[in-house]
Amino acid sequence: MQIATVKPLLSRYHRMLGATNCNIKRYLYYKINWNVRLIGIMGARGVGKTTLMLQYIKENFADPDKAFYFSLDDLWFNHYPVEELMEYLFNQGVEAVFIDEVHKLANWQQYIKNFYDSFPGLKIVYTGSAMPAIDHSKADLSRRQSLYKFNGLSLREYIEFEYGQKFQPVLLQDLIEDHARISFGITSSVKILKCFNDYLRAGYYPFYKDAGDDYYMRLADVARIVIDTDIPAVEEVAFATLEKLKRLLMVVSSSLPFVPNVSKLSEQLQNSREHTLKMLKTLDRAGLLRCLYSPAKSYKHLSGPDKVFVDNPNLMYALSPNVTQGTVRETFFANQTSVYHTVEIPKDGGFLLDGRYTFVVGGMKKSYRQIADMPDSFLAVDDMENGIGNKIPLWMFGFLY
Repeated sequence: MQIATVKPLLSRYHRMLGATNCNIKRYLYYKINWNVRLIGIMGARGVGKTTLMLQYIKENFADPDKAFYFSLDDLWFNHYPVEELMEYLFNQGVEAVFIDEVHKLANWQQYIKNFYDSFPGLKIVYTGSAMPAIDHSKADLSRRQSLYKFNGLSLREYIEFEYGQKFQPVLLQDLIEDHARISFGITSSVKILKCFNDYLRAGYYPFYKDAGDDYYMRLADVARIVIDTDIPAVEEVAFATLEKLKRLLMVVSSSLPFVPNVSKLSEQLQNSREHTLKMLKTLDRAGLLRCLYSPAKSYKHLSGPDKVFVDNPNLMYALSPNVTQGTVRETFFANQTSVYHTVEIPKDGGFLLDGRYTFVVGGMKKSYRQIADMPDSFLAVDDMENGIGNKIPLWMFGFLY
């Protein structure tokens, strides 16, 4: 392979690197062990995976040509094989290769394994928008790689993006024990309830700034691309199943929070029960839905979820014709707490975190009566700047990462 052949990719890499801003870095940038030779980053479309990699290159390579970034959805790969490009880069002394949209490559797990084994000392960082693809890779690559899941903006990060105000993440235990002091330190600097309400509508995906009035249209398009393109890239899916996935997404989005009756849902979709459960799990793994189960369901692949939410409030506003404040609150809570904690649905309602802490989400008038006799139980309350006792402001759960 000649330099002239690679030049289009090299030009795009340099152009993108030059346009990358390193002033604000996402939470995962500081969590990744960048010393590992093989790093996988999975995350929904639009959460900022490309920017994360380019920021690392810009900050850590004095000579940018010691690294190389490319995306496998580039038309260049319709004419040239990726293995020849990797051979060329290695022979040119490139020390680290950053591969975007890895799921676009058929049998990509085997390719990544071969690259790792064939090019000693070469660092490989890859990303994939199709989360099912990355998850399926664990069996083949787990001994070699460090795998990370990348989520959309937290409320804390949104405030930094939008207003330049930087706050440190808060541990759940500290939030429970010291939320009043922590909240006063935040509310003295920002109009937190306005920030929170704005974030719920448009703030989870970093591209909200560029999309403007087209934000919801672009989110709906993201959901369509995930179903039409990303899922078929990693699973053998019939066209009829793709249409059913879209229908299932709209059924859930139109009836939130969705408490599924899997038998009736299967009849509606003309599916077997097993196929319907698989479809729900596929949409969950693809970052479009969030399926939550009771702690008692140890065989969750055989059982229907107890509640189903759209993944995040922004996506819910884009897809659902019936958005209610109560569902927005619960969707936000489930989304933000699930990054570092297990989230389940206890028999008495609300949410159970890490098998220990029970939270009921509601407005200012929400009664504590429902969980009064339960240990380690709390209210996560909306429209409240500062909490007291076991009443914690809902917005504070947006500072967990």
